[in-house]
Amino acid sequence: MQLSFTKMQGLGNDFVMLDATSSPLNLTPGQIRLIADRHLGIGCDQILIIAPPEDPENDFRYRILNPDGSEVENCGNGARCFARFVRARGLTQKDEIRVETLGGIIIPQVLPDDQVRVCMGPPEFSPEKVPFFTRSQATTYALQVGTETREFSVLSMGNPHAVQVVPSVADAPVAKEGPLIEHHPAFPRRVNAGFMEPVDRHHIRLRVYERGAGETLACGTGACAAVVAGITRGLLDGTVRVTTRGGDLTVCWQGPGHDVWMTGDAVFVFTGQMELPET
Repeated sequence: MQLSFTKMQGLGNDFVMLDATSSPLNLTPGQIRLIADRHLGIGCDQILIIAPPEDPENDFRYRILNPDGSEVENCGNGARCFARFVRARGLTQKDEIRVETLGGIIIPQVLPDDQVRVCMGPPEFSPEKVPFFTRSQATTYALQVGTETREFSVLSMGNPHAVQVVPSVADAPVAKEGPLIEHHPAFPRRVNAGFMEPVDRHHIRLRVYERGAGETLACGTGACAAVVAGITRGLLDGTVRVTTRGGDLTVCWQGPGHDVWMTGDAVFVFTGQMELPET
């Protein structure tokens, strides 16, 4: 099977973009792992499959697949790459695009400088909708992580996030504690683990250990979740620069009842074809 693809990245968070708008594309778990493999395949943090919408009022639908074969609900950096991809492929001429994801509708806007601004929708704090096992809703939660007790903000940006404040992201135990947080029994669908260092009220540094992918150079929904967590805890104001290992994003949130907006770049890396086994 010949697979045509485009490789893209947003702040170093890299994606294999697959166009399934003309014919369906169903990949097996083995094919997904091979495509994502950085030695034997193309290599990526996630695979994005673009398809026609289920609701004709929307423009597209896309699926987000992790290297381990799992499917996730939302991806902020992927959303920006998606928007530039469908424009470059001539699949739409719209500047503002309505997209169906497992996490709900998102609306990327392609700006004149090729930056992409994305309406990520409102954050969800209800534990049952994250989902998160707890007795009652609170601003922060204490959870046992290994031998330590950590304080987390827990919310969903279409996908689940647990964000903790750390004194320094450079020294944060991401590799050690990230997997423990991801698989914590309080999160039945696993969780993305965010490590946030506030610099001032308009700037944070962030590292994220993502479900099914490990630590990535950047995480768009993780950036949104971290800013929402910081504002909710009284640490940040409404517009925040988020510095990741891959670069900077701008995230804006005006508080409960408002959507979260994220702005950043999306870069084409290369296109090609891969011979993909049938299994």
